[in-house]
Amino acid sequence: MAILNYYLIIVIFLLTPAGVIWLCRRFPLLDKIGPIMILYAVGMIFGNMPFAPEEIAPIQEIMPNVLIPLAIPMMLFGCSFSSKDAPLQLRVVSSGFISVVVAVVVGYLLFGCKVKEGAEIGGIITGMYTGGTLNAAALQAIFRINSEQFILINSYDIIISFLYFVFLFGIGIRLFRWLYGEKRFAEKMTQSEAPATEVQPTVIKENPYKKLCTKAGAIQLGKILLTTLAIVAISAGVALLLPEQWFMVVFILLLTTLGVLSSFIRPVRELDVAYDVGMYLIYVFSMVIASMADFSNLDLRGGVYQLAFMTIAVFLSLAIHAILCRLMKVDADSMVISSVAFINSPPFVPMVVAAMNNKRSLVTGLGAGIVGYALGNHLGVLVAELLSRL
Repeated sequence: MAILNYYLIIVIFLLTPAGVIWLCRRFPLLDKIGPIMILYAVGMIFGNMPFAPEEIAPIQEIMPNVLIPLAIPMMLFGCSFSSKDAPLQLRVVSSGFISVVVAVVVGYLLFGCKVKEGAEIGGIITGMYTGGTLNAAALQAIFRINSEQFILINSYDIIISFLYFVFLFGIGIRLFRWLYGEKRFAEKMTQSEAPATEVQPTVIKENPYKKLCTKAGAIQLGKILLTTLAIVAISAGVALLLPEQWFMVVFILLLTTLGVLSSFIRPVRELDVAYDVGMYLIYVFSMVIASMADFSNLDLRGGVYQLAFMTIAVFLSLAIHAILCRLMKVDADSMVISSVAFINSPPFVPMVVAAMNNKRSLVTGLGAGIVGYALGNHLGVLVAELLSRL
């Protein structure tokens, strides 16, 4: 029975996105909400059902670690890149780091100073919201925060991240595009006619997954999988040669680099369903990640100051980042995707790229997230020292 449950859960995770995509194409209201937001809700419900089998836990741990390394190269194969993007990368990274530090300091002065070990928690969430959980775990070891406190930090982060995504997917992306004065040019003119300074999201009306049901599509899928697996194998092999704490940074960096380099190879660039296959993996990832939210372990009443501290760190940093990026003439989508890279780490970047329907922002987000991975620990230590002196 245990083995049967194990495979049944995998099948549910793999096939549910297909059903959600079908429903979104059939019902305009669901299409406006978007597959990712729906899958987040479905995943949270599925993961918190009282009769959820115990076999779900190892699947929740393994699947995200498999899906993201496969999705990142696939979504990069068809992208176009230019050295002109480097100044943009520098602007979003500097803005993001400043925004998180300022937001954490403000949150600490308002609420964090009332929390036990508030300065150390401030350092941990600084690393978490400029890098990811990897950095938070490293900083926990540095500051020697007890495991119960660290679990609480991660539990609150799940709630805040969900609200953050609800805001972005609900009104945030459209709101920032409107505030930045940007239009959806792809609906009105061709890409060659649109101004070069604007972001032109690719609007796709046809169902891209139909092609996979044809012989040509099946052959292309095989090529996509072989190319992607080769990139993953090379990236993991090199990363394993380095110290364990550097594995994730180097692994993601190599995945991104080899995916970008592959896009310059014409046969790879012509794999036109690669982006959509990668996007489907992101849909599965969204449901799996959402199913990990365990609301039964949350202590909202006892940790209200800590929850408020972390909430301010996320949403105030987003607001400051939006203002700074606007002043530095960064486009709205690059601002949003870099914020996601910092607040939620690189694995969540493709998910938001799919929601924005703008694959050009993928490298900007991944690049920002990699810098966050590399520098998050250092910044967390510095912020914790600063907070301890306030």
